Amino acid sequence: MSAGRRLLGIRGFLPYLTVVLVNAMIDLGHKIVIQNTVFKVYDGSTQIGLTALVNACILLPFIMFFTPAGFLADRFSKHLVMRWTAFFAVPLTALIYGSYLLGWFEAAFALTLILAAQSAFYSPAKYGYIKEMAGKDNLGMANGVVQAVTIVAILLGGVLFSVVFEALIGEATTKTDILQAIAPSGLLLFAGAVAQTLVALRIPQYKAGDATLRLDRTAYVRGEYLKKNLKNIWNNQTIRLSVLGLSLFWAVNQVLFAAFGAHLKESAGVTSTVIAQGLLAIGGVGIIIGSVTAGRLSRTYIETGVIPLAAVGMTACLALIPAMHDTVALGLLLTVYGFFGGLFVVPLNALIQFNAEDSDLGTILAGNNFMQNVAMLAFLCGTVLASLTGLASVPIILTLACIMGVGTFHTLRHLPQSLMRFLLRVVFAQHYRLTVSGLQNIPSKGGVLLLGNHTSWIDWAVLHLAVPRPVRFVMTRRYYDRWYLRWFLDLYRVIPITSSAASKSALRTITETLKAGECVVLFPEGAISRNGQLGPFRRGYAIPATQADCPIVPFYLRGLWGSRWSAVSRHFRRNTDGALTRDV
Repeated sequence: MSAGRRLLGIRGFLPYLTVVLVNAMIDLGHKIVIQNTVFKVYDGSTQIGLTALVNACILLPFIMFFTPAGFLADRFSKHLVMRWTAFFAVPLTALIYGSYLLGWFEAAFALTLILAAQSAFYSPAKYGYIKEMAGKDNLGMANGVVQAVTIVAILLGGVLFSVVFEALIGEATTKTDILQAIAPSGLLLFAGAVAQTLVALRIPQYKAGDATLRLDRTAYVRGEYLKKNLKNIWNNQTIRLSVLGLSLFWAVNQVLFAAFGAHLKESAGVTSTVIAQGLLAIGGVGIIIGSVTAGRLSRTYIETGVIPLAAVGMTACLALIPAMHDTVALGLLLTVYGFFGGLFVVPLNALIQFNAEDSDLGTILAGNNFMQNVAMLAFLCGTVLASLTGLASVPIILTLACIMGVGTFHTLRHLPQSLMRFLLRVVFAQHYRLTVSGLQNIPSKGGVLLLGNHTSWIDWAVLHLAVPRPVRFVMTRRYYDRWYLRWFLDLYRVIPITSSAASKSALRTITETLKAGECVVLFPEGAISRNGQLGPFRRGYAIPATQADCPIVPFYLRGLWGSRWSAVSRHFRRNTDGALTRDV
């Protein structure tokens, strides 16, 4: 069964995707109405500043309600939280429709803040539900689908509400007249909220909430929960780096969206909101393609090797945007930028969900929202200040390219294993087709010793691709001591070992590494198999796990014996190398 069909066969997956789609369209629809009104009424730095302020109103509730949103997602079943927040959108969209009818621009602007609060409580439950529903084995693919559906909602919402806006606006030029003219779009928001509520009733429960959790209001006011939840993120390096990467991506994009409309007016003379939103929607198509591609690459495991490639690609695209003055060229460039963005966010979201404990998943995802929105709000505040000085769109976008470049350097420096994974993916995919089963048996955090068979010289490469955690390998010292390999092996913190008594120091190193919460791979046979069968184990292989009190997870590699990288005779290899691609 294909990965896509497997996901569609999961109970409640289609209703869940429908709610994700409609909720994103409702959030975006109202934002588009306000932004398009600003686009029509204001120009230049004032337009950039007000557009940034609209986005800031959307972000602020995610920061303010970070702790209670995470608490609710862990305290109650996540399907109930999604139902409650869907229902709350019904009266809220009715108020928005009323503000349109009366032409109250300031009230409609303020309701953006309240609508964002609904999303702030909905988001941790939405992302936490993915892991409950799809399981660890399908996390990468499921996140790719959810990301793609979210972008589809952005595309549909952006284009639909912009087309309706342009069709209804007529000759209106003031804020009041524009809102009254486009008031029927408020009915679309209300109808969407009702439909979302009805579909949410079909989302099933997978796990019950933790009834023992309590929210101490005094501790909440003092910020103690905030410190604790952020500490959970900061103490796990993989989660910390993933959250920082996502925060940078969305912060840069918030500023890009705020400055893009002014850039179109200045460089291409575009004044149509349909064209402006259409170009951003084309960029969304790129994100869909990138998200689906990342999901397909992560069908049975989490492919993190594309992260460095995506970071480099986004940096290059941002640097080229100011040089583009043709709308077609801008559309193509935004599509490529979106593609790299999709490749970037899907594995990072999957890594956060994989590495978080089930009991902390809601608070960690809420913390992820908090960090992202703090970053976005800070960037938007900087944009507002820049607009007050009269700074044009081109220097703002070039500054974003520089910031993304710094982030790319940080990624390459702190995630060298991800870069290696990408290079391995390019080489490996030419001759091998990788399938991983039992991924849920690898603990999300804490020390773990992986023990398995050793059938080829590229077993390490397969494990690099298959295991979503950073791993440290134990290898024979006679290979480690070769001068042309040692610098590379030190970069990946390989642990050398010998068969003599001197290996006791290596065993102590392995024990300390496991106690530090890292993942260590050891081949207990001590050598590559000469016949494809599992050989006798060396003594002492289990001592580090026993001393560190950590689990041992066995693995089995198949499909590599008989390849050119295994210890087989040329005659045997000649008779078994007929297939162009091997299943591993």
